[in-house]
Amino acid sequence: MSPAPSRPEKLSRETLLPLMAAHVLEHGLGGASLRPLAKAAGTSDRMLVYHFGNKETLIVELLDHIAGVYSATLDMALGDIRPATRRECFDRVMDQAANPAMRPFMVLWWDIVAGAARNLPGYEVAAQKMIARQLDWLIRQMPVDDPDPEGGARLLLTLMEGSLMLGTVGHAKTARDGLLAGDLSPS
Repeated sequence: MSPAPSRPEKLSRETLLPLMAAHVLEHGLGGASLRPLAKAAGTSDRMLVYHFGNKETLIVELLDHIAGVYSATLDMALGDIRPATRRECFDRVMDQAANPAMRPFMVLWWDIVAGAARNLPGYEVAAQKMIARQLDWLIRQMPVDDPDPEGGARLLLTLMEGSLMLGTVGHAKTARDGLLAGDLSPS
């Protein structure tokens, strides 16, 4: 992880989000308590509520900010050349997901999924926004001549999420075998 950004002179949503994002990527959401987030941003929990209105809005905006960082990181890693096939797109994204630098994003994603499953305030909304952002990003990654980029993005997202989840719980071989059965496993 890179060092946390220094505390800005003027506090605003735009200056607080990167500070809190660095903390969350390093330490996780930890129940999304305001105190650790405020400490990471060099302010008080009251000031966070002042800037974001309430904890749920803060969580949604923070996770949306982190999703933007994730997408930008993928964009930088993958470059401007679009893949020639859906399989190439899948392989490129999965290769990046396996990069140790992406692990904090993956761990955080599973925290968000678990929070949404528990009906924690803000988590489902944040997860929906993150999936929508990821789908939009994947649509832009589809091959130029793809006959159904939206459908292809949905297919790849489903395969990626399933593969990553299986790998996380020690069933990477199950995922590879399943992709191979569908002729999608990397060579």
